[in-house]
Amino acid sequence: MRMTTKAALALPGTALLILAGATGANAADSWNMKLTDTMGNDSGSSSTAKLTLDGDNLKVSIKGTGFTPNSPHAQHFHGSFSGDKKFTCPDSSADKDGDGQVNVEEGLPMYGDVILSLTTSGDTSPKSGLAIERMPKADAKGNLSYDRTIALPAGAGAKLKNLHIVQHGLDANGNDKYDLDALGESTFAKSLGVNGIPEEATNPATCGTVSSASAGEMPSGGVDTGDGTTDGVEAGGAFGLAGAAFAAAGGALLYRRRLAAAKV
Repeated sequence: MRMTTKAALALPGTALLILAGATGANAADSWNMKLTDTMGNDSGSSSTAKLTLDGDNLKVSIKGTGFTPNSPHAQHFHGSFSGDKKFTCPDSSADKDGDGQVNVEEGLPMYGDVILSLTTSGDTSPKSGLAIERMPKADAKGNLSYDRTIALPAGAGAKLKNLHIVQHGLDANGNDKYDLDALGESTFAKSLGVNGIPEEATNPATCGTVSSASAGEMPSGGVDTGDGTTDGVEAGGAFGLAGAAFAAAGGALLYRRRLAAAKV
């Protein structure tokens, strides 16, 4: 299943979050969550996430196993800050074409647009959703570790709900790398004018939702459109806008270079 939406991963418009299969929050505004392959993509990946909120500063700690070794894995907060829009992690029923994989375009209507890019350094807005060289990389054993404190817009901490963490990248044919042999070409990347990108690199591997979201609940309404700022408004059409800029900057060649550089 390739990826085809033009709204899923990047564009300025907010940095608010809280998500991932929650196991509970305590009085200190700390959440322990589980990220699993709710999609049924046979990723073999799983993670635990701890979110600690101190005013408008959010500390995100993620530990994962079973990821594609020596490879970068894009990860983001998805969802909506509007109370009338309810998003959650997709299950296998989202696989509309029946190919055994829930891809980005199929998962997006369930988990919502990108709200924050969980990069290792620099910008964390949705416009960095495709910044693969600044995404965490799994080690030789497929273990992934991420720790970062992110400053949220003023007042954002009070709005953290109904969001999710989605981690991308899986090894469908078990050869410890992203290639075209397993699932073919990413239709999502191709829709952005970027050809030759393996679907393995873009398909979601894990997802986790915050406790306030109901599992399996379909979103009501559409995704709000952001204005390109970081004032707490969710980013609409993030994947498409970032993708357009990405394609203009070199498309497939740049992405392949980023993948190669991230594996070094």
